[in-house]
Amino acid sequence: MRTLFMLCLAVFTFSPLTAQTRGLQPQDYYRMTFVGDVALSPTGDLVAYTVTTVNEAENERHREVWLQRLRDGRPDGAPFRFTDPTEESSGPRWSPDGTVLSFTSRRGEDQNSTWFARVTAPGGEAYHVEGVTGAPVWSSDGAWIAYVRAPDDGAEEGENRRVGWIAPNAISRTLDARRFDGRVITSMRYKRDGTRTLLPDYRSRDKRQLYVVPAAGGTPRQVTDGPFDVGSIAWMPNGRTIVFAGNPEQDDELNQEQTSDLYAVSVSGGTPQRLTTNPGSESDPAISPNGRLLAFVQTQDRLSQPELLVVNLTADGAFDGTPRVLTGEWDLIADQPVWMPDNRTIRFTTGVGGNSHVFEVAATGGAVRQVTTGDRRVGGVSWNGNGRLMAYTSTDAQTPGEVFVARGDGSREVRVTGFNDAWLSEVALMPAERLTWTVGDGTEIEGWVIRPVGHQAGQRYPMILKIHGGPYGAYGNTFFQTFHVLSAAGFYVLYVNPRGSTGYGRDYQYATLGGWGEIDSEDFLRGVDAALARYPDIDPTRVGVSGGSYGGFMSNWLTATSDRFAASVTSRSIANWETMYGTSDAHYLTEHAFEGSPWEARDTFRRLSPLSYVEHVTAPTLIIHSENDYRTPIPEGEMWFKYLMRNGVPTELVRYPRSSHGLSRTGEPWLLVDRLERIRSWFAHWLIEVQAERATQ
Repeated sequence: MRTLFMLCLAVFTFSPLTAQTRGLQPQDYYRMTFVGDVALSPTGDLVAYTVTTVNEAENERHREVWLQRLRDGRPDGAPFRFTDPTEESSGPRWSPDGTVLSFTSRRGEDQNSTWFARVTAPGGEAYHVEGVTGAPVWSSDGAWIAYVRAPDDGAEEGENRRVGWIAPNAISRTLDARRFDGRVITSMRYKRDGTRTLLPDYRSRDKRQLYVVPAAGGTPRQVTDGPFDVGSIAWMPNGRTIVFAGNPEQDDELNQEQTSDLYAVSVSGGTPQRLTTNPGSESDPAISPNGRLLAFVQTQDRLSQPELLVVNLTADGAFDGTPRVLTGEWDLIADQPVWMPDNRTIRFTTGVGGNSHVFEVAATGGAVRQVTTGDRRVGGVSWNGNGRLMAYTSTDAQTPGEVFVARGDGSREVRVTGFNDAWLSEVALMPAERLTWTVGDGTEIEGWVIRPVGHQAGQRYPMILKIHGGPYGAYGNTFFQTFHVLSAAGFYVLYVNPRGSTGYGRDYQYATLGGWGEIDSEDFLRGVDAALARYPDIDPTRVGVSGGSYGGFMSNWLTATSDRFAASVTSRSIANWETMYGTSDAHYLTEHAFEGSPWEARDTFRRLSPLSYVEHVTAPTLIIHSENDYRTPIPEGEMWFKYLMRNGVPTELVRYPRSSHGLSRTGEPWLLVDRLERIRSWFAHWLIEVQAERATQ
């Protein structure tokens, strides 16, 4: 049974509604500040973090590294900017003694983006450490720095611009290479969402290898020279061995098995020792402070939850015995383990229902215990050297993320940043109210409702059903600007974690295999019924639906297979699973979810495609799609647009240039805000203005 650590209402942080003057507007995005990359110093007297602001005039974001001094786990003075405000900086990392802070920053024509600064005063001159050209991982004694990069990463910009444009195994030839500036592709991995250009052939690039440099600088020693990328790394405390993750089958494009393994290698080089074997993938190695135990994450197959394992180690990093599963009886996702200084406790962060929290388990096994609490999402957790303090970000339904510090056991928590307080004090934000309902097989579904700003009992309001992407993801107690923009515009907002969502256990997550839309439709439709029953002010004739990615698919599906929705906004959606499979960078997702490829499960792909039922759509539909979306490529939106237009459905297609699948999260600020206003105005027109006009006729 899953455990829900929730109350009926989300945490209400700010002043009562009467103290604010207006609801949230799309343009408020320009005033938001985002925090992340939290790094607590080993001595616990400083916490570093990345601050991202939005430059409206330049249509861009700006990132800086800030510091906050601490005294006994409490803020000591005001936070201050540490890096040059004229440069982009992020990703702070501390040296073991806490005297040096590393960060990533692209500066001018300098090809080395790894910088260091001594923490002796606010700011300070940044410098390179000779030989370090990747994110540093110090040995525990501070004597060495390890990092991972591809040997060819230092090539001058444009020097090899067209390397990999023509596959090295291409059979076709050209008469004049100077006249051909296209691509010749023989790999399925020729594009990846988030990149504006196609990828070079993977066989044309060097694999990422492990390097070691003295902490004071020097000539880097290439420790590995393998046929696959070196992943996450961990030092043995003796400084003689490094454990790392890697997938020897990464270049097998037809491989769908879990084949990543753990390896140990001497810092002096040599052949890495393979520590784990298939089946299953192993990742995220974490070595206990005394060097006697290794914790890692194992995923047996695509339908398994990641489990946390621990194994005894020899002095050279070899396994001494059989790994033991610590979370076998715990039906949630274990990830990125961190050892506490006592060598007996392992901690990690995971989602539980609509929340995300820190959990811990003893290295000897036993019950998993929750450390942080509350209706919120905790992330980016960092501990000081003795484990007595931790720092992290925390967000809830009414509060964007800020940095917090607490004792190692979660007590004496204090918020150390308040970047968003000023503008939030001017805005009315309604709390999220938890709502649950039961579907036909007895499963309980969880959702939340946000009332309209200025809600008056007895007045009738429209409602928008919001559907998250994935489906292997989750909504919950975190700040969603879209929800509050719609609330400010006079809408109830219902958001749901249907079957398929993470945070509710393995069976819940994979309950819809082979039946996307057919199975989970009930979760949404009964959720609408539950909201109508709980909130009699909702007008059942004015319910809209909106979502992105999987949520866009479900918006299309629900308007094509039910008559419950009076308007729709569908973003980065899917209309036809067969074409999506052939054009997406994530085709294996559907092959897994639909239990076969389109030629092996042809009936399933066609049966579950909204396009198969498009003639039944009557809801006016706004289609939002990014032109550089390689996850759910834009032909999906174009097909839905043309089919609806041909059937006489009021439809608009908004194409966003220079944008990927992540437009709503990381897109250009002007385009992101434009998207918010188009969603708001489309629903306002069809569910408020048109209804008002009809009432006067």
